Amino acid sequence: MVFSSLEFLLRFLPAVLLLYFVVPAKLRNPVLLIASMCFYAWGEPVYLALIVASSVVNYALGLAIDRHRNPPASKKLLVVSAIVNLSVLGFFKYADFLIDSVNGLLGLGIPLLDLPLPLGISFYTFQALSYTIDIYKDRAPVQRNLITFAAYIMLFPQLVAGPIVRYPSIADELGHRTHAWELFAEGVHRFVLGLGKKVLIGNSIGLLWESATTSASPSVLLRWLGIVAYALQIYYDFSGYSDMAVGLGRMFGFHVPENFDFPYVSQSITEFWRRWHITLGRWFRDYVYIPLGGNRVSPAKWVRNILVVWFLTGLWHGASWNFCAWGVYFGIILMVEKLFLTKLLARLPRAVRHVYALLLITVGWTIFGLGSVAEILIYLGDMFALNATPLHNLESLYLLRSNIVLLLIAIVGAMPLFRDLYEKVSGRGVVGSLAMPAFYVIVLLASVAYIVDASFSPFLYFRF
Repeated sequence: MVFSSLEFLLRFLPAVLLLYFVVPAKLRNPVLLIASMCFYAWGEPVYLALIVASSVVNYALGLAIDRHRNPPASKKLLVVSAIVNLSVLGFFKYADFLIDSVNGLLGLGIPLLDLPLPLGISFYTFQALSYTIDIYKDRAPVQRNLITFAAYIMLFPQLVAGPIVRYPSIADELGHRTHAWELFAEGVHRFVLGLGKKVLIGNSIGLLWESATTSASPSVLLRWLGIVAYALQIYYDFSGYSDMAVGLGRMFGFHVPENFDFPYVSQSITEFWRRWHITLGRWFRDYVYIPLGGNRVSPAKWVRNILVVWFLTGLWHGASWNFCAWGVYFGIILMVEKLFLTKLLARLPRAVRHVYALLLITVGWTIFGLGSVAEILIYLGDMFALNATPLHNLESLYLLRSNIVLLLIAIVGAMPLFRDLYEKVSGRGVVGSLAMPAFYVIVLLASVAYIVDASFSPFLYFRF
Protein backbone atom coordinates (compact mmCIF):
# COMPACT_ATOMS: atom_id res chain seq x y z
CA MET A 1 0.00 0.00 0.00
CA VAL A 2 1.28 3.46 -0.85
CA PHE A 3 0.01 6.84 0.29
CA SER A 4 -1.02 7.73 -3.26
CA SER A 5 -3.48 4.84 -3.56
CA LEU A 6 -7.24 4.79 -3.24
CA GLU A 7 -6.99 2.01 -0.65
CA PHE A 8 -4.96 4.26 1.62
CA LEU A 9 -6.80 7.53 0.99
CA LEU A 10 -10.37 6.26 1.09
CA ARG A 11 -10.19 3.24 3.39
CA PHE A 12 -7.09 2.79 5.52
CA LEU A 13 -6.43 6.37 6.65
CA PRO A 14 -10.06 7.31 7.50
CA ALA A 15 -10.53 4.06 9.41
CA VAL A 16 -7.30 4.52 11.41
CA LEU A 17 -8.05 8.17 12.22
CA LEU A 18 -11.55 7.32 13.38
CA LEU A 19 -10.39 4.47 15.60
CA TYR A 20 -7.41 6.45 16.92
CA PHE A 21 -9.50 9.39 18.14
CA VAL A 22 -12.34 7.24 19.49
CA VAL A 23 -10.26 5.06 21.82
CA PRO A 24 -8.91 6.29 25.19
CA ALA A 25 -5.49 7.96 25.15
CA LYS A 26 -3.76 4.91 26.68
CA LEU A 27 -4.84 2.77 23.72
CA ARG A 28 -3.65 5.10 20.98
CA ASN A 29 -0.14 3.68 20.74
CA PRO A 30 -1.50 0.12 20.45
CA VAL A 31 -3.89 1.34 17.72
CA LEU A 32 -0.99 2.91 15.85
CA LEU A 33 1.07 -0.25 16.22
CA ILE A 34 -1.71 -2.51 14.91
CA ALA A 35 -2.45 -0.09 12.06
CA SER A 36 1.24 0.06 11.17
CA MET A 37 1.52 -3.71 11.14
CA CYS A 38 -1.51 -3.94 8.86
CA PHE A 39 -0.04 -1.24 6.61
CA TYR A 40 3.25 -3.12 6.30
CA ALA A 41 1.60 -6.52 5.88
CA TRP A 42 -0.53 -5.16 3.02
CA GLY A 43 2.45 -5.22 0.70
CA GLU A 44 4.98 -7.38 2.57
CA PRO A 45 3.14 -10.01 4.67
CA VAL A 46 6.12 -12.39 4.55
CA TYR A 47 8.47 -9.80 6.03
CA LEU A 48 6.15 -8.59 8.78
CA ALA A 49 7.87 -11.11 11.06
CA LEU A 50 11.22 -9.51 10.22
CA ILE A 51 10.28 -6.02 11.36
CA VAL A 52 8.54 -7.43 14.44
CA ALA A 53 11.70 -9.37 15.30
CA SER A 54 13.80 -6.25 14.75
CA SER A 55 11.58 -4.34 17.18
CA VAL A 56 11.74 -7.04 19.86
CA VAL A 57 15.50 -7.59 19.56
CA ASN A 58 16.38 -3.88 19.66
CA TYR A 59 13.96 -3.30 22.52
CA ALA A 60 15.72 -6.04 24.52
CA LEU A 61 19.16 -4.72 23.60
CA GLY A 62 18.18 -1.22 24.70
CA LEU A 63 17.07 -2.54 28.09
CA ALA A 64 20.26 -4.59 28.43
CA ILE A 65 22.52 -1.64 27.56
CA ASP A 66 20.67 0.54 30.08
CA ARG A 67 20.96 -2.14 32.76
CA HIS A 68 24.68 -2.79 32.21
CA ARG A 69 26.12 0.71 32.24
CA ASN A 70 29.72 -0.35 32.86
CA PRO A 71 31.68 0.24 29.62
CA PRO A 72 32.92 -3.31 28.87
CA ALA A 73 29.45 -4.88 29.09
CA SER A 74 27.51 -2.05 27.45
CA LYS A 75 30.02 -1.79 24.63
CA LYS A 76 29.75 -5.51 23.90
CA LEU A 77 25.96 -5.19 23.77
CA LEU A 78 26.26 -2.23 21.40
CA VAL A 79 28.53 -4.29 19.14
CA VAL A 80 25.91 -7.06 19.19
CA SER A 81 23.27 -4.51 18.16
CA ALA A 82 25.41 -3.26 15.26
CA ILE A 83 26.19 -6.80 14.09
CA VAL A 84 22.56 -7.95 14.25
CA ASN A 85 21.07 -4.89 12.54
CA LEU A 86 23.71 -4.54 9.83
CA SER A 87 23.81 -8.28 9.17
CA VAL A 88 20.07 -8.40 8.51
CA LEU A 89 20.28 -5.33 6.29
CA GLY A 90 23.32 -6.73 4.49
CA PHE A 91 21.78 -10.14 3.90
CA PHE A 92 18.52 -8.94 2.40
CA LYS A 93 19.83 -5.89 0.55
CA TYR A 94 23.41 -6.70 -0.45
CA ALA A 95 23.80 -10.48 -0.64
CA ASP A 96 23.07 -10.69 -4.38
CA PHE A 97 25.20 -7.60 -5.03
CA LEU A 98 28.14 -9.28 -3.31
CA ILE A 99 27.60 -12.59 -5.11
CA ASP A 100 27.27 -10.88 -8.48
CA SER A 101 30.44 -8.84 -7.85
CA VAL A 102 32.41 -11.96 -6.85
CA ASN A 103 31.10 -13.82 -9.91
CA GLY A 104 32.17 -10.99 -12.19
CA LEU A 105 35.58 -10.60 -10.56
CA LEU A 106 36.52 -14.28 -10.33
CA GLY A 107 34.49 -15.69 -13.21
CA LEU A 108 32.42 -17.89 -10.91
CA GLY A 109 28.82 -18.98 -11.30
CA ILE A 110 27.47 -18.74 -7.75
CA PRO A 111 23.66 -18.62 -8.05
CA LEU A 112 21.93 -15.47 -6.82
CA LEU A 113 19.51 -15.68 -3.90
CA ASP A 114 16.91 -13.47 -5.61
CA LEU A 115 15.54 -12.24 -2.30
CA PRO A 116 12.86 -9.56 -2.53
CA LEU A 117 13.92 -6.42 -0.66
CA PRO A 118 11.80 -5.87 2.48
CA LEU A 119 10.07 -2.51 2.27
CA GLY A 120 11.74 0.22 4.27
CA ILE A 121 14.46 -2.02 5.71
CA SER A 122 17.14 0.65 5.23
CA PHE A 123 15.06 3.19 7.14
CA TYR A 124 13.84 1.12 10.08
CA THR A 125 17.24 -0.56 10.51
CA PHE A 126 18.93 2.83 10.84
CA GLN A 127 16.28 3.94 13.32
CA ALA A 128 16.74 0.83 15.44
CA LEU A 129 20.53 1.07 15.36
CA SER A 130 20.51 4.76 16.27
CA TYR A 131 18.25 3.95 19.23
CA THR A 132 20.71 1.52 20.80
CA ILE A 133 23.62 3.91 20.12
CA ASP A 134 21.74 6.77 21.78
CA ILE A 135 20.96 4.60 24.81
CA TYR A 136 24.65 3.64 25.02
CA LYS A 137 25.71 7.30 24.74
CA ASP A 138 23.06 8.27 27.32
CA ARG A 139 21.47 10.65 24.82
CA ALA A 140 17.97 9.22 25.21
CA PRO A 141 15.88 7.53 27.91
CA VAL A 142 15.39 3.80 27.47
CA GLN A 143 11.89 2.76 26.41
CA ARG A 144 10.51 0.14 28.77
CA ASN A 145 7.18 -0.42 27.06
CA LEU A 146 7.51 -2.89 24.18
CA ILE A 147 4.31 -1.72 22.46
CA THR A 148 5.47 1.90 22.55
CA PHE A 149 8.90 0.99 21.23
CA ALA A 150 7.45 -1.18 18.45
CA ALA A 151 5.11 1.70 17.54
CA TYR A 152 8.20 3.92 17.17
CA ILE A 153 9.95 1.45 14.85
CA MET A 154 6.85 0.61 12.79
CA LEU A 155 5.06 3.98 12.78
CA PHE A 156 3.44 3.80 9.35
CA PRO A 157 3.81 7.46 8.24
CA GLN A 158 7.60 7.06 8.05
CA LEU A 159 7.93 3.27 7.93
CA VAL A 160 8.82 2.47 4.35
CA ALA A 161 10.57 5.59 3.03
CA GLY A 162 11.47 7.80 5.97
CA PRO A 163 12.28 10.39 7.11
CA ILE A 164 14.66 8.66 9.51
CA VAL A 165 13.14 9.51 12.89
CA ARG A 166 15.68 9.28 15.68
CA TYR A 167 14.34 8.25 19.05
CA PRO A 168 15.33 11.34 21.12
CA SER A 169 13.32 13.58 18.78
CA ILE A 170 10.12 11.63 19.37
CA ALA A 171 10.57 10.04 22.82
CA ASP A 172 8.38 12.53 24.70
CA GLU A 173 5.59 12.41 22.11
CA LEU A 174 5.47 8.62 22.25
CA GLY A 175 4.36 8.94 25.86
CA HIS A 176 2.50 12.25 25.90
CA ARG A 177 1.47 14.18 22.82
CA THR A 178 -0.91 17.03 22.23
CA HIS A 179 -3.79 16.85 19.80
CA ALA A 180 -5.23 20.11 18.54
CA TRP A 181 -7.34 21.10 15.58
CA GLU A 182 -4.64 23.53 14.39
CA LEU A 183 -2.03 20.76 14.39
CA PHE A 184 -4.38 18.36 12.62
CA ALA A 185 -5.29 20.96 9.99
CA GLU A 186 -1.60 21.67 9.42
CA GLY A 187 -1.07 17.95 8.92
CA VAL A 188 -3.90 17.74 6.38
CA HIS A 189 -2.52 20.68 4.42
CA ARG A 190 0.96 19.20 4.41
CA PHE A 191 -0.29 15.76 3.38
CA VAL A 192 -2.34 17.13 0.50
CA LEU A 193 0.58 19.24 -0.70
CA GLY A 194 2.85 16.19 -0.69
CA LEU A 195 0.23 14.10 -2.47
CA GLY A 196 -0.08 16.71 -5.20
CA LYS A 197 3.70 16.98 -5.56
CA LYS A 198 4.05 13.21 -5.93
CA VAL A 199 1.02 12.46 -8.10
CA LEU A 200 0.46 15.55 -10.23
CA ILE A 201 4.08 16.56 -10.86
CA GLY A 202 6.40 13.68 -9.96
CA ASN A 203 4.49 10.99 -11.85
CA SER A 204 3.85 13.18 -14.88
CA ILE A 205 7.36 14.50 -15.35
CA GLY A 206 8.84 11.03 -14.94
CA LEU A 207 7.48 10.14 -18.37
CA LEU A 208 9.89 12.64 -19.94
CA TRP A 209 12.88 10.91 -18.29
CA GLU A 210 11.60 7.59 -19.61
CA SER A 211 11.46 9.03 -23.14
CA ALA A 212 15.01 10.38 -22.86
CA THR A 213 16.46 7.03 -21.80
CA THR A 214 14.56 4.85 -24.29
CA SER A 215 14.71 7.04 -27.40
CA ALA A 216 16.18 5.43 -30.52
CA SER A 217 17.25 8.85 -31.83
CA PRO A 218 18.62 10.90 -28.91
CA SER A 219 19.79 14.47 -29.16
CA VAL A 220 21.61 16.87 -26.86
CA LEU A 221 18.33 18.65 -26.14
CA LEU A 222 16.51 15.40 -25.36
CA ARG A 223 19.23 14.24 -22.97
CA TRP A 224 19.11 17.54 -21.08
CA LEU A 225 15.32 17.50 -20.97
CA GLY A 226 15.52 13.96 -19.61
CA ILE A 227 18.00 14.60 -16.83
CA VAL A 228 16.23 17.80 -15.75
CA ALA A 229 13.00 15.80 -15.66
CA TYR A 230 14.65 13.06 -13.61
CA ALA A 231 16.09 15.59 -11.15
CA LEU A 232 12.62 17.06 -10.71
CA GLN A 233 10.91 13.67 -10.58
CA ILE A 234 13.10 12.30 -7.82
CA TYR A 235 12.69 15.55 -5.86
CA TYR A 236 8.91 15.65 -6.15
CA ASP A 237 8.61 11.91 -5.57
CA PHE A 238 10.72 11.80 -2.42
CA SER A 239 9.99 15.24 -0.97
CA GLY A 240 6.30 14.64 -1.70
CA TYR A 241 6.44 11.41 0.30
CA SER A 242 8.29 13.21 3.09
CA ASP A 243 5.63 15.94 3.13
CA MET A 244 2.94 13.28 3.42
CA ALA A 245 4.85 11.59 6.25
CA VAL A 246 5.25 14.91 8.09
CA GLY A 247 1.56 15.67 7.55
CA LEU A 248 0.42 12.26 8.80
CA GLY A 249 2.66 12.68 11.82
CA ARG A 250 0.98 16.01 12.64
CA MET A 251 -2.47 14.38 12.39
CA PHE A 252 -1.47 11.86 15.04
CA GLY A 253 0.32 14.40 17.25
CA PHE A 254 3.94 13.72 16.19
CA HIS A 255 6.49 16.19 14.89
CA VAL A 256 8.24 14.09 12.27
CA PRO A 257 11.48 15.86 11.22
CA GLU A 258 11.77 17.73 7.95
CA ASN A 259 13.68 15.96 5.19
CA PHE A 260 13.97 18.60 2.44
CA ASP A 261 14.57 22.33 2.36
CA PHE A 262 14.33 23.35 -1.32
CA PRO A 263 17.67 21.78 -2.28
CA TYR A 264 17.71 23.07 -5.85
CA VAL A 265 18.18 26.67 -4.70
CA SER A 266 21.61 25.68 -3.39
CA GLN A 267 24.73 27.55 -4.47
CA SER A 268 27.20 24.78 -3.65
CA ILE A 269 27.21 21.04 -3.25
CA THR A 270 27.87 21.51 0.47
CA GLU A 271 24.66 23.52 0.75
CA PHE A 272 22.78 21.00 -1.40
CA TRP A 273 23.54 18.19 1.03
CA ARG A 274 22.35 20.30 3.94
CA ARG A 275 19.00 20.59 2.17
CA TRP A 276 18.54 17.14 0.54
CA HIS A 277 17.51 14.07 2.56
CA ILE A 278 18.37 15.94 5.73
CA THR A 279 17.73 13.09 8.16
CA LEU A 280 20.04 10.69 6.31
CA GLY A 281 22.84 13.26 6.17
CA ARG A 282 22.54 13.91 9.88
CA TRP A 283 22.51 10.16 10.60
CA PHE A 284 25.78 9.57 8.78
CA ARG A 285 27.30 12.70 10.33
CA ASP A 286 26.44 11.72 13.91
CA TYR A 287 26.90 7.94 13.75
CA VAL A 288 29.73 7.53 11.22
CA TYR A 289 31.59 10.76 10.41
CA ILE A 290 31.99 12.15 13.94
CA PRO A 291 32.89 8.75 15.52
CA LEU A 292 35.61 8.40 12.85
CA GLY A 293 37.03 11.72 14.01
CA GLY A 294 35.19 14.11 11.72
CA ASN A 295 37.45 16.94 10.63
CA ARG A 296 39.44 16.99 13.89
CA VAL A 297 42.03 14.60 12.54
CA SER A 298 44.98 14.71 10.16
CA PRO A 299 44.26 15.69 6.54
CA ALA A 300 44.77 12.10 5.38
CA LYS A 301 42.29 10.73 7.92
CA TRP A 302 39.82 13.49 7.10
CA VAL A 303 39.92 12.45 3.44
CA ARG A 304 39.39 8.87 4.57
CA ASN A 305 36.42 9.90 6.71
CA ILE A 306 34.76 11.78 3.85
CA LEU A 307 35.24 8.95 1.38
CA VAL A 308 34.00 6.31 3.84
CA VAL A 309 30.88 8.31 4.67
CA TRP A 310 30.02 9.03 1.05
CA PHE A 311 30.77 5.53 -0.18
CA LEU A 312 28.39 4.24 2.51
CA THR A 313 25.84 6.91 1.61
CA GLY A 314 25.87 5.72 -1.98
CA LEU A 315 25.75 2.07 -0.96
CA TRP A 316 22.81 2.78 1.37
CA HIS A 317 20.80 3.95 -1.62
CA GLY A 318 21.14 0.72 -3.52
CA ALA A 319 23.09 -2.48 -4.07
CA SER A 320 24.80 -1.38 -7.27
CA TRP A 321 28.15 0.11 -8.21
CA ASN A 322 26.57 3.17 -9.81
CA PHE A 323 25.19 4.18 -6.39
CA CYS A 324 28.64 3.73 -4.84
CA ALA A 325 30.15 5.83 -7.65
CA TRP A 326 27.47 8.46 -7.10
CA GLY A 327 28.35 8.67 -3.41
CA VAL A 328 32.10 8.91 -4.05
CA TYR A 329 31.46 11.52 -6.78
CA PHE A 330 29.77 13.83 -4.27
CA GLY A 331 32.33 13.03 -1.59
CA ILE A 332 35.16 14.16 -3.88
CA ILE A 333 33.30 17.36 -4.80
CA LEU A 334 32.68 18.14 -1.13
CA MET A 335 36.39 17.68 -0.37
CA VAL A 336 37.37 19.94 -3.27
CA GLU A 337 34.90 22.61 -2.14
CA LYS A 338 36.18 22.47 1.42
CA LEU A 339 39.87 22.57 0.47
CA PHE A 340 39.93 24.88 -2.54
CA LEU A 341 36.61 26.43 -3.59
CA THR A 342 34.99 27.97 -0.50
CA LYS A 343 36.58 31.40 -0.85
CA LEU A 344 36.38 31.37 -4.66
CA LEU A 345 32.66 30.53 -4.64
CA ALA A 346 32.00 33.29 -2.12
CA ARG A 347 33.41 35.85 -4.58
CA LEU A 348 31.35 34.66 -7.55
CA PRO A 349 27.92 36.11 -8.41
CA ARG A 350 24.96 34.25 -6.95
CA ALA A 351 23.72 33.16 -10.39
CA VAL A 352 27.11 31.65 -11.27
CA ARG A 353 27.23 29.72 -7.99
CA HIS A 354 23.73 28.45 -8.62
CA VAL A 355 24.56 27.26 -12.15
CA TYR A 356 27.73 25.60 -10.84
CA ALA A 357 25.75 23.64 -8.23
CA LEU A 358 22.94 22.63 -10.59
CA LEU A 359 25.40 21.42 -13.24
CA LEU A 360 27.20 19.12 -10.81
CA ILE A 361 23.90 17.93 -9.32
CA THR A 362 22.50 16.95 -12.74
CA VAL A 363 25.68 15.04 -13.59
CA GLY A 364 25.30 13.27 -10.26
CA TRP A 365 21.70 12.30 -11.05
CA THR A 366 22.89 10.81 -14.34
CA ILE A 367 25.21 8.51 -12.40
CA PHE A 368 22.43 7.76 -9.93
CA GLY A 369 19.68 7.07 -12.45
CA LEU A 370 21.51 4.83 -14.94
CA GLY A 371 22.61 1.31 -14.13
CA SER A 372 25.88 0.70 -15.99
CA VAL A 373 29.09 2.57 -16.71
CA ALA A 374 28.44 2.30 -20.46
CA GLU A 375 24.97 3.85 -20.13
CA ILE A 376 26.29 6.66 -17.93
CA LEU A 377 29.16 7.53 -20.31
CA ILE A 378 26.93 7.46 -23.39
CA TYR A 379 24.31 9.66 -21.73
CA LEU A 380 26.87 12.18 -20.46
CA GLY A 381 28.58 12.16 -23.85
CA ASP A 382 25.27 13.00 -25.51
CA MET A 383 24.52 15.72 -22.93
CA PHE A 384 27.79 17.53 -23.57
CA ALA A 385 27.83 16.90 -27.36
CA LEU A 386 30.88 14.64 -27.13
CA ASN A 387 29.23 11.97 -29.25
CA ALA A 388 27.94 12.23 -32.81
CA THR A 389 24.61 13.44 -31.47
CA PRO A 390 22.52 16.23 -33.06
CA LEU A 391 21.72 19.26 -30.95
CA HIS A 392 18.00 18.64 -31.45
CA ASN A 393 15.57 16.73 -33.64
CA LEU A 394 11.83 16.48 -34.19
CA GLU A 395 11.34 14.20 -31.18
CA SER A 396 13.15 16.47 -28.74
CA LEU A 397 11.37 19.60 -30.01
CA TYR A 398 8.01 17.85 -29.73
CA LEU A 399 8.75 16.73 -26.16
CA LEU A 400 9.92 20.24 -25.26
CA ARG A 401 6.70 21.80 -26.58
CA SER A 402 4.57 19.13 -24.90
CA ASN A 403 6.23 19.44 -21.49
CA ILE A 404 7.32 23.07 -21.25
CA VAL A 405 4.40 24.12 -19.03
CA LEU A 406 4.89 21.13 -16.71
CA LEU A 407 8.64 21.80 -16.53
CA LEU A 408 8.08 25.46 -15.64
CA ILE A 409 5.55 24.55 -12.94
CA ALA A 410 7.94 21.96 -11.53
CA ILE A 411 10.89 24.36 -11.55
CA VAL A 412 8.94 27.14 -9.83
CA GLY A 413 7.49 24.65 -7.35
CA ALA A 414 10.99 23.54 -6.37
CA MET A 415 11.66 27.06 -5.11
CA PRO A 416 10.30 28.47 -1.82
CA LEU A 417 7.94 30.91 -3.57
CA PHE A 418 4.73 29.03 -2.77
CA ARG A 419 5.79 28.42 0.85
CA ASP A 420 6.53 32.11 1.32
CA LEU A 421 3.17 33.03 -0.24
CA TYR A 422 1.33 30.59 2.00
CA GLU A 423 3.02 31.94 5.13
CA LYS A 424 2.22 35.48 4.05
CA VAL A 425 -1.50 35.03 3.35
CA SER A 426 -2.43 32.08 5.59
CA GLY A 427 -5.28 33.09 7.89
CA ARG A 428 -5.28 36.68 6.63
CA GLY A 429 -8.36 38.14 5.00
CA VAL A 430 -10.43 36.48 2.32
CA VAL A 431 -7.41 35.01 0.52
CA GLY A 432 -6.06 33.32 3.61
CA SER A 433 -9.44 32.15 4.87
CA LEU A 434 -10.94 30.88 1.63
CA ALA A 435 -8.52 30.81 -1.29
CA MET A 436 -5.81 28.68 0.30
CA PRO A 437 -8.18 26.00 1.65
CA ALA A 438 -9.90 25.97 -1.75
CA PHE A 439 -6.52 25.44 -3.39
CA TYR A 440 -5.84 22.39 -1.22
CA VAL A 441 -9.28 20.96 -1.99
CA ILE A 442 -8.58 21.34 -5.70
CA VAL A 443 -5.18 19.65 -5.33
CA LEU A 444 -6.76 16.76 -3.41
CA LEU A 445 -9.55 16.24 -5.94
CA ALA A 446 -7.15 16.51 -8.88
CA SER A 447 -4.80 14.00 -7.24
CA VAL A 448 -7.59 11.50 -6.60
CA ALA A 449 -8.81 11.91 -10.18
CA TYR A 450 -5.28 11.29 -11.45
CA ILE A 451 -4.94 8.18 -9.29
CA VAL A 452 -8.25 6.81 -10.57
CA ASP A 453 -7.20 7.33 -14.17
CA ALA A 454 -3.50 6.46 -13.98
CA SER A 455 -1.68 3.16 -13.65
CA PHE A 456 0.08 2.17 -10.40
CA SER A 457 3.24 4.15 -9.67
CA PRO A 458 5.21 3.32 -6.51
CA PHE A 459 7.59 5.71 -4.78
CA LEU A 460 11.12 5.66 -6.18
CA TYR A 461 12.63 5.43 -2.71
CA PHE A 462 10.76 2.23 -1.84
CA ARG A 463 13.65 0.35 -3.49
CA PHE A 464 16.19 1.91 -1.12
